[in-house]
Amino acid sequence: MAFNFELVHNYYERLVFEEVVRRAAEFPAFNNDMLGDVACVALNRLPARYVRHDVDLMFYLTEQERQAIDLSLEEALLFAFRFVGERSAKAGD
Repeated sequence: MAFNFELVHNYYERLVFEEVVRRAAEFPAFNNDMLGDVACVALNRLPARYVRHDVDLMFYLTEQERQAIDLSLEEALLFAFRFVGERSAKAGD
């Protein structure tokens, strides 16, 4: 029996990628490599939540769990943009 695992993904990936792209205009000095680093740093600060369909996870979450996800996403992104920006500034010195 063959299994198709192509639908399995980390729930946070799409959220992080979309937010990095959305916030990129706020960081005009960040090039594509730096934005990729931001996504990696943010994802590494978030728990892995693997799903086949995003809607499956959202259906079973309470409102409190959804708010916790939003808060953890925001904190991870703020940290990641700051971290990458500081490292880039140090490398440029």
